[in-house]
Amino acid sequence: MTFPLTESITAGTTTGHAADHIDIAKLLNSTVNSQSGTSYTLALTDFGRVVETTNGSAVTVTVPPNSSVAFPTGTIVEITQIGAGQVTVAQGSGVTINTPTTLVLRAQYSSVVLRKRSTDGWILAGDTT
Repeated sequence: MTFPLTESITAGTTTGHAADHIDIAKLLNSTVNSQSGTSYTLALTDFGRVVETTNGSAVTVTVPPNSSVAFPTGTIVEITQIGAGQVTVAQGSGVTINTPTTLVLRAQYSSVVLRKRSTDGWILAGDTT
């Protein structure tokens, strides 16, 4: 299966608007950001990464507003619950996360993906309750 390519790929990024550049190598080689606490707020360095939570108690992962952390539209962040502590994804001030179910990961080893689709709008998809 082939997909149309509307932009050429050079030196690990797509050409186009500076704010729309995507680091292809980062997306293909996601690194893990292991978090052992009970709360974590996503940082710009989480772009294209997997945030793994390892705590045995409940964990809250907060998506901050664009005014605090300006993730580019199209940013993808994966969250995986490695520890027994159930993970809840929280909306920072002014942030809207759309999902067909809840913002709570279902069980240990559940994983979800967040995709930024507008200034403060995100989509959450994956193994939730």
